[in-house]
Order: sequence, then structure tokens, then C-alpha cells
Amino acid sequence: MSKQYETLSEEQQQELLEKYDPEAGTRKLKGIFGWIVFWGLLAFSLFQVYTSVFGVLTAQLQRTIHLGFALALIFLLFPARRRDVGRRNKVAWYDMIFALLSVVVGAYWPLMIDELVNRVGRLTSLDFIVGLLAILLVLEATRRTVGLPITIIAIVFLGYAIYGPYMPGPLAHRGLELDRLVQTMFFTTEGILGTPLAVSSTFIFLFLLFGSFLIKTGVGEYFNDLSIAIAGRSIGGPAKVAVFSSALQGTISGSSVANVVTSGAFTIPMMKNLGYRKEFAGAVEAASSTGGQIMPPVMGAAAFLMAEFIGIPYAEIALAAAIPAVLYFAGIWIVTHFEAKRMGLRGLTKEEMPDRKEVLRKSYLLIPIIAIIVLLMTGMSVMLAALYSIVISIVVSAFNKETRIGFKGIIDALVDGARTALGVAAATAAAGIIVGVVTKTGLGLKLANGLLDIAGGALLPTLFLTMIASLILGMGAPTTANYVITSTIAAPAIIMLGVPDLSAHLFVFYFGIIADITPPVALAAFAAAAISGGEPIKTGIESSKLAIAAFIIPYMFVFSPELLMIDTTWYKVLWIIISAFTGMIAIGAGVVGHWYRKIYWYERIPAIGAGLLLIHPGGMTDLIGFAIFAGLIVIQFIFKGHNTPKAQVSG
Repeated sequence: MSKQYETLSEEQQQELLEKYDPEAGTRKLKGIFGWIVFWGLLAFSLFQVYTSVFGVLTAQLQRTIHLGFALALIFLLFPARRRDVGRRNKVAWYDMIFALLSVVVGAYWPLMIDELVNRVGRLTSLDFIVGLLAILLVLEATRRTVGLPITIIAIVFLGYAIYGPYMPGPLAHRGLELDRLVQTMFFTTEGILGTPLAVSSTFIFLFLLFGSFLIKTGVGEYFNDLSIAIAGRSIGGPAKVAVFSSALQGTISGSSVANVVTSGAFTIPMMKNLGYRKEFAGAVEAASSTGGQIMPPVMGAAAFLMAEFIGIPYAEIALAAAIPAVLYFAGIWIVTHFEAKRMGLRGLTKEEMPDRKEVLRKSYLLIPIIAIIVLLMTGMSVMLAALYSIVISIVVSAFNKETRIGFKGIIDALVDGARTALGVAAATAAAGIIVGVVTKTGLGLKLANGLLDIAGGALLPTLFLTMIASLILGMGAPTTANYVITSTIAAPAIIMLGVPDLSAHLFVFYFGIIADITPPVALAAFAAAAISGGEPIKTGIESSKLAIAAFIIPYMFVFSPELLMIDTTWYKVLWIIISAFTGMIAIGAGVVGHWYRKIYWYERIPAIGAGLLLIHPGGMTDLIGFAIFAGLIVIQFIFKGHNTPKAQVSG
């Protein structure tokens, strides 16, 4: 590009990540501890690659070794207090002890497996101590890497398990003795070593590793250039660039905040330079980056957990989630388009655009992403597809000297991938605690019955209450833990009303994710506001308005599972997509207050109404919705020349 915009430096991006993403607040170790961490991370990745190539170990061995690596490295890398992040080259004495205890926890099952199997169900004093240590270390590691919300939830659930007899009314249960609780949490596959950690120790790790290798090729920067080449010249081009690049970044990113900082460091200054309000510029990036968590194939790594929880092949889940994800981003695109027209904002000039030939020349960087999608769609196992895609990314990087990954680059990618996996491992271990308590106490069924009682057994009120619960439970939680919590606590109520498992799980997943841009705890919006200089709460409100599709689409695929390609035909899916897309155009115009011209409140109300009718599945509602939509378009064309602002020219 001939014209450059002031973007955030790598140091500034890191500062923002550390402020809004606990997983980024690590020590920068040098000397002997630096080497210990480096070799520890490398060994962690090599262990995961080895077991994926030569066969995963038995459940307890694979998961405890994975957990031991993660815990030990977390205590060396993450300080106990956020204010100690500045003193990064020192490891506190107690963290050294915690790291050693983590090694003990990780090695206990491999060293004692024969004895533990022979006396299954009977704990020795040493078993009890190690199991209790595992619980405490997981909670502390989760607090450091992920934050307080999920840690507090896990502690509350542990308390609920022990003090069940003292709980009020329908929440009461017999209660678990401490030794029984410890046994469940660490000596069965129903607690810490349960399904969430199982997925972390296999599928998720390899996909994070794949993302690390893609980053080494420079694919993130290429996403920005590709997005500008496609959308930059259109009305409100910079905002559409943010939408498009964040959707692409979401295919390899597992964090809304990380997506905001990496993409937003480039797109937000560009939007501000061309006249966008600070809050709106931040909101576009926050809403788009959060949507990256629902974009296949990675979906913030939650798709792998979903496959295990509901027993549907991963490829089917990714395929089912594709249309809702596209509709989500289409909704943001539509709102940004109308906002740009309302404000008279131009696109980029020819001089500000990247060289299209250069962008086209680098299109080979997309081959690994295309490859992994194709491999998964052909039915290849997730782990094997990830492995092959990593190899393909290395080969593809060699096409150009600028993107080539040498031996050092491969080592760095292995280390960075393991570092990225630490927070996920801690979060999934803590999520296992929650799942274990729910399983042992029957809490999920109790909460589901409670929701149904409040909603009177009707589907729509139950969905609304489940939405509120998912938004609250998802606040401040990373994607994987977010999904585990919402699917365990909120989804059963919907399923009890006959909603297909996939629809129910995607419903709670969507709203858990949208918590990242829903005030008052809107981490992605707050991170975007820090870049744009806008007011955080206002940015969150703008983000929620932009992501209006995310509040509607989940209801669509509950009432019309055809949207997820469940028991349907291609022409039914096509009709639903057309009517839904048309409906979002009407809603977008109504929310922004501009279409071909300014539209007034008495036009906005029928526009939003028409949109809702079109989005709601049903022949009659579609006919009425299209009729109103057509009438509004006629009125818009008749008065098209009124109240249309002239395009602004940036300085």
C-alpha cells in the first residue's frame, strides 16, 4: 500500500493482550529458567506430536502427562499476581515448588498405574494427597491463565458437591465426602481427567499447533492484504476489511481478544483515519473478532468438545456451523454498509490499495487452510488431518523466501504452539471439575427442570432464559471453558423440550461467545476500545448492535434445524438462507436508520418487523415479510435522492 496508517507496535499489542487476556501475561524468562521453559514447551509439543503419530496413550496416561506439562509450565511462566508481570525475569520460590508438585501430579498415574488399577475405588493416603494437590493446582493455574470467573465457578461447584445436604429445596443432594470427591476428580475420567481435558490433550493441541505454524508463514498479515484487495474500494471499505479479515483470522484463532488485538491493530486505525467514530470502529472489530470463534473449522476449539459431548463427527459439526457463521458475518457486513452510507464514508483510493498482483501471488498461503477443510470433509480423523496440514504448511512456506519456515522456524512454532495450549489445558481441566460435579450430583437435570418450571414448559421462554444464562455464564470465560459450562448447565433444558442436540449445543455456544461483546463484561469490546480510544461500555453497546444477527440466528436454527443441514434438502436450505439474508438487510436498515436514504422511525419499525418475519421459518411469515420488504424498497426508490450525505474525504 502506498499510504500507510499508524498501527500498533508489537509491544503495544502485547501490552493490550496482557491487560485484557490473562493468557498473555507471562514472565519473560532468561538464563536457566528461560532454557527450562523453552525445553519444557518443546518437549510438550514433541510429546503431543509423537502420540498423535504413533498412537494416543491410555486415557489416564495421556491426560495426566498433558496436565503435568501444562501445570508445571504455567507456574514457571505466569506470576501469581498481575502486578508482578513487570518483574518478569524472576520465578518466585513458591512457584518453583508448585512446578515441582505439578510434575509429581503429572507423573503419578504413569508411575503408579498398575497399583491404581489393582485397587480401583480404594484410595491410599498418598493417593488422597496427590489428588487433592491436583485439584488445588488446577484451580490456581486456571486463575492465573484464564482469570477468576471460571475459577470461582469451579470452586462453587466443589462446595456444592460437599455441602449438598444443606442446599435449599430441589438443589439438595446427599453430598460427597472429601475423599470421594478427590477420587472422582483425579482417579476417574469423570472429573479433571474427563472429556474436556481429553480433547485438549489430543485434537485441540494439534489445531493450536497448526495455527502456530500458519502464523509463522505470515498468513495473518496476508489475511489483511487479501481483505483489503476484496473489500477496500467499496463503501465503508475499512470496516468491511475488518469484518473479512477477522472472519479469516477466526479460522485459526482461539481467542476473541487475541483476534481483536492482532487484526484491530491494523483495521481500527484505518477506520478512524477514514472518519469512523471511535466506538463504531472498535465495535466493528470486536463484533467481527468475536464471530471468529463461531467460524469453522476451528470454532475456538469448541467444535472438538462438541463432537465428544454429543457424539457427532467433527466434520458434520463444522459443516452445520458454516451457514450460521456466514449469516453472522453477513449481518455485520450489512450493518457496517448502512452505517457507512449514513455517514457518507468512502472506501480506500486506488493509491491506498495493495498491489493486487502481489496479493494474488501470495494466495498459496491459503493452501494449508483449504487442505485441512478438504481433509476433514473427506472423513479423515481430526488428528491426522491436523498433522498433514502442519506438514503442508511447512512445504507451502518454502514457495517463497519471505515465508519460508526453516529449522529454527519449526522449533519456534512448536514452542509457541505449546505456549498457546497452556491456558486451554488449565481451562479444560477446571471445566472437567464442573462437569464431574454436575454428573455426580445430577445438578444439570435439576437446573434444567428449574428453567422449564420458570418458563412454564414453553419453548420460546425457555430459549430466552437459556440465552440469559449462557450470556452470564460466558462472561470472562475462554471459548473452550465457555462451551463446557454452558452446554453442561444450560443446554439440557432445551434438549428436554425435544430440540436436537446439535441445535441446543450451538444455541448455548453462540450466546456464551457473544458474552465477549455484551456489557458489562465485554472483554473483546474493551480491548477494541483500548485501541480505538473510545469509551468501553459504548463500544460494547455498539458491538452488540452490530452483532444483532448473533442474537437472532440461534433461534433460527432451533426453530428451523434445516439451517444446520439436519434432515433437509439443499433447496430448503437455500430458501432459508435467502429469506434470512433478506431479513437481515431489513433489520440492519432498521437498526442503523439508513437504507438508500435516511429512514425515519415510522419506517424503521416495519423494516425490523419485516426482518423478523423473514428470519422466522414459515411460509406465511416469509410471504408477509417479503411483501413488507418490497413495499419498503419501493418507498426507498421513490425518495432515494432525499437525505443522502455526500461522501467524506479523509485527510
